[in-house]
Amino acid sequence: MRGKFISLEGGEGSGKTTAIHFIRQWLDDHNIPYIMTREPGGTPLAEEIRQLILSPREEVVNDTTELLLVFAARAQHLAEKIQPALDKGTWVISDRFLDSSYVYQGKARGGDIAMLDQLASWVVGDNKPNATLVLDVSVELGQERVVQRQHQDRLDKESLAFHQKVRDGFLERAKADPERVKIVDASQSLESVKIQIEKELSQLHKTWVGDC
Repeated sequence: MRGKFISLEGGEGSGKTTAIHFIRQWLDDHNIPYIMTREPGGTPLAEEIRQLILSPREEVVNDTTELLLVFAARAQHLAEKIQPALDKGTWVISDRFLDSSYVYQGKARGGDIAMLDQLASWVVGDNKPNATLVLDVSVELGQERVVQRQHQDRLDKESLAFHQKVRDGFLERAKADPERVKIVDASQSLESVKIQIEKELSQLHKTWVGDC
């Protein structure tokens, strides 16, 4: 029995950390085996690549360089962590995955979608998440949350126009693939966000139990 694969997406300050806390609690309550991971990162090598991608630097990072680094980390992440866990029947919860590449390196940076499609086919193949939860808030609210962080990375400091493209990109991903990509209105109360997330988890759980 294969585990379920869930990715969490959203712009900066969308509340993914809080959502992950809700998901962890729900999985514990239902005695479901799981691992929590993130992208870029998830393994020692992929975490080193993450530092290369996100660390502030004087040198301008070429868009293609960023794209290839992200997929290099993803290849390692899938091979060493995600696929083995799923094969053992363990659920995998990842803070970001493939949709972020299409949004950040594609939509926001104006990247070549055909190149993204080729990389996705080569590196990810059929290993897409069973469900992707997009935490959606306005750019203004997201940035209000970001400025309260003690540490901001290179993406946090991008322009408002960039962050608006990110939000638009995630909404477009949900519209194009509504069966997999679900929008969670993260501007509402914590209780409302929790209810929205639990609804999606319950639906996944039903299909998982049915596969047993």
